[in-house]
Amino acid sequence: MLDPRTPIIVGTGQVTDRAPDVESGREPAALMAEAISSAANDAGLDAAPTPDSLRVVSLLSWRYVSPASCVADMLGIAPRELAVSTPGGNSPQTLVNETALSIQRGDLDLVVLTGAESWRTRMRARRNGVDPAWTTQDNSARLDRVIGSDLDMTHPDEGALGIRMPVQVYPMFETAIRAAAGRSVTEHRDRIAELWSRFSHVAARNPYAWAQSALTAEEISTVGPRNRMIGYPYTKVMNSNNDVDQAAAVMMCSVEKATSLGIPRDRWIFIHAGSDCHEHPYVSNRWTFAETPAVALGGRRALELAGVGIDDIDIVDLYSCFPSAVQLGAQSLGLDIEAQLTRTGGLSFAGGPWNNYVMHAIATVSTELRSLPDGARGLVWANGGFTTKHAFGVYSNAPSGRDFAHAYPQDEIDAMPARMLATGDDGAGPATIEAYSVMHDRDGMPETGYVACLRADGRRVWARTRSSDLARDMCEGEWVGRSADVSADALLEPR
Repeated sequence: MLDPRTPIIVGTGQVTDRAPDVESGREPAALMAEAISSAANDAGLDAAPTPDSLRVVSLLSWRYVSPASCVADMLGIAPRELAVSTPGGNSPQTLVNETALSIQRGDLDLVVLTGAESWRTRMRARRNGVDPAWTTQDNSARLDRVIGSDLDMTHPDEGALGIRMPVQVYPMFETAIRAAAGRSVTEHRDRIAELWSRFSHVAARNPYAWAQSALTAEEISTVGPRNRMIGYPYTKVMNSNNDVDQAAAVMMCSVEKATSLGIPRDRWIFIHAGSDCHEHPYVSNRWTFAETPAVALGGRRALELAGVGIDDIDIVDLYSCFPSAVQLGAQSLGLDIEAQLTRTGGLSFAGGPWNNYVMHAIATVSTELRSLPDGARGLVWANGGFTTKHAFGVYSNAPSGRDFAHAYPQDEIDAMPARMLATGDDGAGPATIEAYSVMHDRDGMPETGYVACLRADGRRVWARTRSSDLARDMCEGEWVGRSADVSADALLEPR
């Protein structure tokens, strides 16, 4: 006998909008409204019901005072709670975890989660000097709650050097992973190109994917006019693609509510367990760039609470903004890198709508689980920042026989080893390179090298070079493990 408070997913919707021009491009709220209507239809309902809470993932492509209020108005519904998440790619799974707990406690019966970006249309409008005629709200727009916690993820000394963006940091993880594995530059380049080729083949079969061309490893790794180098060692196609107009929605409720609404049993997906946590907030303080201990602990706790191990999971979607994220996630969770680690095709190919990618992953995993034999399980890993903020969910097409359970093992993670940062005169002197990347300009030319080094006493020191000659040299051969001198103003001088 199922507990009537058991939280389940009953409907999902996804939208990929390929507007031919700015004028026909739709605002994020309109895409969300369509995704919610699709989720209602997926649940077997004639129209989107009024949920107790409408929860929207924080978005970037348009500034709403309350995006949930705008979406509710478009749908003609009046939820008693209108909420938005804090930023971060972990947010969709965090919302699922928090919502499952609320439903299980009896605080809520029916909740709709949604998110969208119209970044492609917004950027085209900006380039054309056009202001889209999208909804504007004043401060009277109702917003009842912000769900999640903000986390400062850029150390002042990182920011002072200009290290602020994922496109700069994830390539550093990549060079550290390569060196830790003992692979040559060529071997590792081929390995990650093959990984991304497999992802592109998944996207080619995904009806909601933005890019549906299956690419070879050679096409992914070869630099050319349409695939320039961005942040070495990543070509353009290895980067998350945020130039999309996409939305997704997930409808959650209690078993009791699903029954009262007449939602068929074959629509139900059970959320067995979840967890949320984060690494040391600043990359400067991570013990190594080649490991993610919070992923290992957070993932293990979610699986333990679900009463399963990683080998009991049938389908997986790992966050995939860059190849290094997938490798770190797979390594930490005990997954084979050659296994199918995405169900959508990932952020480079399926689309990377900023904070909302994982809503698409959850929708896709839920849909696939419905078609599998009873008892099939799925695992979703969501990530925000610089592999900083993590959220996990264990899903199944059958109940677990236990309550939904959630872990937040942050105290244990905070107690893990951390490095101190040496700066200024204190950081000047000899050091060993542990990770690096070279940012290229829009013409594909090496421009700025960013380098993380270790001092003999174990402290980390940041350095950079704006010498185009040195930046070019850093794109040849292995630089991790090389000796260098760092000046008081953080300039790198190789030995």
